[in-house]
Amino acid sequence: MTSYKHILCATDFSPNCQVAAERALALAGVLGAGLTLLHVVDHFPEDRSNQIITPEDEDPAAYRAKVAQAAMQALVIELGCTDAAQQIRFSTRAAKYEIIDFIREAQVDLVVVASRARLAMPHLLGSTASGLVHAACCDVLVVRPEDEKA
Repeated sequence: MTSYKHILCATDFSPNCQVAAERALALAGVLGAGLTLLHVVDHFPEDRSNQIITPEDEDPAAYRAKVAQAAMQALVIELGCTDAAQQIRFSTRAAKYEIIDFIREAQVDLVVVASRARLAMPHLLGSTASGLVHAACCDVLVVRPEDEKA
């Protein structure tokens, strides 16, 4: 059996993604694998978030990049993994397509992603996780929300 050499953790910086990142970091440590943290700003610029409103005097892409970079740095500090590679990508498509492209480009052999599903719909993973499970050319570990593990 071949060991994983490059682990990717795709994150949207939500609380469950934090749990997935912790799991990816632990696996990378045990296996001696490289770890990359990836955040995709998807559907940009068409689908602008109402949660992140760009100030009038700033370029929307530059502002979103700055916000994402700050969130990435906070995640890296929280995890204590300053040696992990960090990527922030903008895409006009859904995040799953950009993640799949990155998997191929970077020769990732395990992707760790959080599920957004709730117990009310246990058969659903969330669109990004489901897309990766069905289309990724590598193994996919889906981390369930902590409140569903009991």
